[in-house]
Amino acid sequence: MQLHAERLIGELFIIKHLFKRTLMLLEFLQINTVGQALGDTSSVTALQAPSKVMHLWDILQSGGTLMIPLGLLFVLALFFFFERHIAIRKAGRIDSNFLLIIRDHIVSGNIVAARSMTRNTDNPVARIIDKGIQRVGKPIDAIERSMENIARLEMYKLERNLSVLSVISRAAPIFGFVGTLAGLMQLFFDINSTGEFVLNTIAGGLYVKLVTSISGLLIGLVSFLGYSFLHTQIDKVANKMEVAAADFLDILQEPTQ
Repeated sequence: MQLHAERLIGELFIIKHLFKRTLMLLEFLQINTVGQALGDTSSVTALQAPSKVMHLWDILQSGGTLMIPLGLLFVLALFFFFERHIAIRKAGRIDSNFLLIIRDHIVSGNIVAARSMTRNTDNPVARIIDKGIQRVGKPIDAIERSMENIARLEMYKLERNLSVLSVISRAAPIFGFVGTLAGLMQLFFDINSTGEFVLNTIAGGLYVKLVTSISGLLIGLVSFLGYSFLHTQIDKVANKMEVAAADFLDILQEPTQ
C-alpha cells in the first residue's frame, strides 16, 4: 500500500513538471506576439471573448475517447469495492453467544448439537470451528493445523477480487497520462502545421488535455483508498478468527462433565 501511495505522489509531480514546462512555452509565445497584440486593437477586442461556463459533463466529454476506458475502470472499482465491502461485513458479523453455546455443547459431550450449530451459521468463524469439532478426539496439534488450513481458505475468499482495486489504482493514472500526452502531441502538431500562436486557443487546448490525467489520478486515488480500507476490514475479521480459534482450543482442553 505504501508503494501505491508513493507511485501516485510521483505521478502528481510529473504532471506538475509537465504543466510548468507548458507554461514556460506559453510565456515565450506571449512575448513573441505581444507587439502584434498591442498594435492591433481590433484583435485585442476579439480575444476578449465572454467567459464560458462549462459543466462537469462537458469537461469529461472534452477528454476524448480515452475517457471511455477511464469510465469503465471507475465503474469496475465501485462495483468490486461494494461487492467486497458487503462480503467482508457479512463475514465479520459474529454472535457474541456463539462460542458460549459451543462451549456448553462441547463440555457436556453433545458434539452433534455443536456441529449442527456451526453448520447453520454462515460465517468464517463458524466454518473454522466446525472443522475443529470434526477433529475432536485427535491431538490438539492436529486439530489446530486443520483449523489453520480452513482459516487460510477463508482469507483467500475474503481477499478475492481485491487485487482488481490494486490494478485499477495503478492503471488509471497511466491511462490518464497517455491521454494527456497524446492530446499535447496533437496540439503542438496543429501549431506546427498552421503556424497559429493564439494564446486563448493554446491555453484552452492545454486544460482540456489535462482532463484525462486528473481523471486518471482521481480514479487511482479512490481505488487505492478503497483497497486500503478493505484490507483494514479483512485484518479485523482475521483477528476475530484467530481469537475464536484460540478460545475453541481452550474449550477442548477443559474437563467434560
